[in-house]
Amino acid sequence: MLRRIRTTATAILGATALAVTTLAAPAAGAAPLPNLPAARVQAQAAPATFTHPGVLVSKAQLDFVRSKVNAGAQPWKGAFDQMMGHSLASLSRTPKPRAIVECGSYSNPNNGCTDERQDALAAYTMALAWYITQDSRYAQKAIQIMDAWSAVIKDHTNSNAPLQTGWAGSSWPRAAEIIRYTYTGWSAASVSRFSTMLRTVYLPKIINGSNSNGNWELSMMEAALGISVFLEDRASYDRAVAKFRGRVPAFIYISSDGALPKAPPGSSIDTRAEIIDYWQGQSTFMDGLTQETCRDFTHTGYGLSAISHFAETTRIQGQDLYPEISERLRHALGMQAKYQLGATVPSSLCGGTLHLGLGPITEVGFNALNTRMGIAMTNTQRLTEQQRPAGTNVLFVAWETLTHAANPS
Repeated sequence: MLRRIRTTATAILGATALAVTTLAAPAAGAAPLPNLPAARVQAQAAPATFTHPGVLVSKAQLDFVRSKVNAGAQPWKGAFDQMMGHSLASLSRTPKPRAIVECGSYSNPNNGCTDERQDALAAYTMALAWYITQDSRYAQKAIQIMDAWSAVIKDHTNSNAPLQTGWAGSSWPRAAEIIRYTYTGWSAASVSRFSTMLRTVYLPKIINGSNSNGNWELSMMEAALGISVFLEDRASYDRAVAKFRGRVPAFIYISSDGALPKAPPGSSIDTRAEIIDYWQGQSTFMDGLTQETCRDFTHTGYGLSAISHFAETTRIQGQDLYPEISERLRHALGMQAKYQLGATVPSSLCGGTLHLGLGPITEVGFNALNTRMGIAMTNTQRLTEQQRPAGTNVLFVAWETLTHAANPS
């Protein structure tokens, strides 16, 4: 009998309520997975040759940004100035690595959790600053931060360890990809040690997914994918894609799903009562509703951001998942944007009360769907432009107006 999922903070962040299976992808040359159609196996295969830099931002995207900043064009110049004025871009920053990062629910205890997340984001910030300015001091600072952590960290512990690993693990490969493939001063020995850190400390903690809320697993898969690109690990890339393709339909509802949302693959959730419980007590389902909308928009934003980041990386790697998820993502961004902008909440949605605070998370998805695919997104566009320049949530989202506003590359 499935244990019912409670919506208390403890259950959301720490309880083991869902048993989710792992879809192991075949290694190169192995037979197709027996439980997947051949076409799907082909679609989720990792690239034969990885593109670098290729985690969230490509070289073409970076070149576009640098040209806009150098020309003083908006909103990129304003976004760049915002980034450079933030403490994450300070050249006097001293990294604070530790061997064991211990993170409990709601970061209690917080033994190195904030330090790790912010150092990882700082390394990414420095990498962006290096590429745009070509000032090697920023590349060297990024290297200093990455080297400091790769020399020390051994594990993440306590109930929030998987999420913490996912958040920090999303930022590290973004920074490392830019530095490794656009700067010549990162030694082979340091790159090797950093790679070992990602492979032994981060990847095992996240690759099997999560039995918690959707934002956990989506953030973990974002990290797993980025790490797989940096390591050129085709097997873990395929596992991340398989997990992602199962979780997105279980996180965002659209009417073509039928009367009820899809359950996470491999879970035992199958009754209406269990689904309503898992969807935070919501019993009326509408296009764009997410599994955490009725919890709060902040956690919903984490999930939508991770979805956009994941799809962006697959696109750079030549396997564009945006067409597959575009209907869900456009509805989800549009629905949350509508209410974040102040629309009246009907009683049929979360009892008429929403906890807002979506965060600076719309830019990547909006650029992909609107700029590149030409999909009209009125509410999302209004919110995105209203929030520019989008800054950082100081967790795993940073500087996305700079990197993705109207970026066609």
